[in-house]
Amino acid sequence: MTSKDLELIAALPEGATLGLIAPAGPPKRESLDRIPALLAAHGFRAKFMPGIAAGPARLDYLAADDATRLADLHAAFADPEVDAVLCLRGGYGCARLLDRIDTALLRRHPKLLIGFSDISSLIGLLDHLGLPSLHAPMPSSNLLEPESANDARALFALLHRGLRRGDVIAPAGFAPHALNRGEGPVRGRLIGGNLAVFTALLGTPWAPRAEGVILFLEDVSEPPYRVDRLLAQLRLAGVLEAAAGFVLGGFTGAEEPADAVLADYFGTCGKPVLAGWPSGHQTPNVALPMGLQVELDVARRRLSYL
Repeated sequence: MTSKDLELIAALPEGATLGLIAPAGPPKRESLDRIPALLAAHGFRAKFMPGIAAGPARLDYLAADDATRLADLHAAFADPEVDAVLCLRGGYGCARLLDRIDTALLRRHPKLLIGFSDISSLIGLLDHLGLPSLHAPMPSSNLLEPESANDARALFALLHRGLRRGDVIAPAGFAPHALNRGEGPVRGRLIGGNLAVFTALLGTPWAPRAEGVILFLEDVSEPPYRVDRLLAQLRLAGVLEAAAGFVLGGFTGAEEPADAVLADYFGTCGKPVLAGWPSGHQTPNVALPMGLQVELDVARRRLSYL
């Protein structure tokens, strides 16, 4: 087996260019001037797609109108100077683009897409195309903040290093716990992301292909009854039954924690469940390569890429 055979995500060299897009909500304008320096400090160049300068659309929760955001997404993938595509922030808006995305273009120019939150829609689409992505923090979300310095170092180090078969993610200094041990380590494709966004894909052409997967879920500012409703929808759609195991990230920002709801759905499911994984709308937000085969080992509290 050659080193190329071991490669799951190609390493990006020093000076590689990250194409910056805002496919969902508007980025914080004050953050844009700081992004090139952040990337340069970690060995990358920034290339802003032109639509970012357009400003918010008539619907001010969108970074720009649908046509502009779509054009930027296509341009970033087609641009030969761009080595990977970094989303600026989540919010809402990616779902409005899904049925208009030129999937043939994405297949012709496969690049790593980086983001989380509302970007989970695009992560789901890329999974349908057989392309990996990176569930990871974004510059206009909180990556520029001092408390996210470790997240930034880890993310950009991963991009420079790439991902190979046998690589392990076992967050140092944090202790995810076994909500259910199941029957030992299980293997499957890692899919998922934000619970609300992931669930909204049900009933669409990009509904999750969940048979035998390892399902990662996180969310923010959702009270327990809404987490319950979303998980009930996944259960009724057969997604929870189809999955081989679960990784539960942060469920943060709500006045009341969702721990009891998560325990109700996953505590007696008979499958491996690792809860408290430090990824999501929180610090730390550990980067997770998605759409790839992993082994979930609850006893060792880790994910291994196969």
